[in-house]
Amino acid sequence: MESTLYTINQKRLLQTLAVSSSIGPSKNGGLHRLALTEQDREMRDQLKKWFVEAGLSVRVDDFGNMYGRRTGKQEEGPVLAMGSHMDSQPSGGKFDGVLGVLTALEVIRTLNELGLETEYPIEIVNFTNEEGARFGPPMLGSGGIAEAFSKEYIYNIKDKEGTSFAEALRQIEYKGEEQNRLTNLLGFIELHIEQGPILAKENVDIGIVEGVQGMSWLNVEVKGESNHAGPTPMEDRKDALLSASKMISKINELHKEIKGLKTTVGQLDVYPNVPNVIPGSVSFSVDIRHEKDEVRKHAVERMKEQLSTMAFTNNADVVIQTTWNSDAVTFSNHMKEYMEQSAAARGYSSKRLFSGPGHDAKYIRHMAPAGMIFLPSQHGQSHNEKELTLEEDIEKGANVLLDVILKCTKQKIENIEVRNID
Repeated sequence: MESTLYTINQKRLLQTLAVSSSIGPSKNGGLHRLALTEQDREMRDQLKKWFVEAGLSVRVDDFGNMYGRRTGKQEEGPVLAMGSHMDSQPSGGKFDGVLGVLTALEVIRTLNELGLETEYPIEIVNFTNEEGARFGPPMLGSGGIAEAFSKEYIYNIKDKEGTSFAEALRQIEYKGEEQNRLTNLLGFIELHIEQGPILAKENVDIGIVEGVQGMSWLNVEVKGESNHAGPTPMEDRKDALLSASKMISKINELHKEIKGLKTTVGQLDVYPNVPNVIPGSVSFSVDIRHEKDEVRKHAVERMKEQLSTMAFTNNADVVIQTTWNSDAVTFSNHMKEYMEQSAAARGYSSKRLFSGPGHDAKYIRHMAPAGMIFLPSQHGQSHNEKELTLEEDIEKGANVLLDVILKCTKQKIENIEVRNID
């Protein structure tokens, strides 16, 4: 690492975080700042102001991704990018994604104060609609520039009120030009909260992310027969909800058979959903994740086999559809080493781990080498208002980000295999 260890301004970073937390606040200390809403516009306007004050040139691309560019000695050379997202879940936390953008801004401010010129240009990126809370699927801004999704597909996605992504971009006046997309990329670094309990539970300062687990989303529809709850004998019923409940329990137990597997049933729809009618049909979502794609795909097939058998034995029909697949990715070995070197030099503890959630770095990894720094999430809580990353952990993460940025802008990062995106 650098022979001199520079330090970011913690007080200034926390003050910047406080301003962000005041834009679109939720009732209990979190954030309600959905993508491309008026709250998002206000946050973007503030971020643009901060970029200009830091001497950055500002541009916006056709997906609404925002960029703040700091020049380098080789101005025509490749760009090192860092950042994350500023949108939130409904009643979400104030750290998720936000810290990735604001620690990047603090790194730039620190470089400016120290008068340090980097070999290559640096850009901060605020990606659009990472959360997917308003427009699904998630990570549309990063997925768009990585060409995981077509522009037509993204623009035509609608929210629950029928507003399209393209319309929402125009409404908040953040529809930029395609020529402004992130290109000529040296590498990308994303700092993020862990959104899980491992680092906090083990009292580790810095998480060095190996990669992002692959994930599959499926929809399961169980079909029985609706009938009156009063006169229909128990032995004559075709209760779709009873069958679905047994299937959900089986899905939850699949991790005992397949090590490292994570399964979640997060959405359930019952028809006709009234007290005195036997449910005739039930549909529910299944989220399956694993760091190895072959294991995840085996788990999906195993689940389908088990649910089909259960439907037959419970006198029901089942239809299972895969709605989304996203393969696992691994991050740059050099970046992981830089992070470990920085943590060791500063006396911080570190641990390598895989990310369960998807992040913008997952798609940008297909454009150039990428890395992620995780910070502890107290009690493992995220996507809710109780989400908390301690002030001292934020400072440590920003310092490591600063070190890695200085290291990466002095040399080109290794070429790594770029995998196709589903």
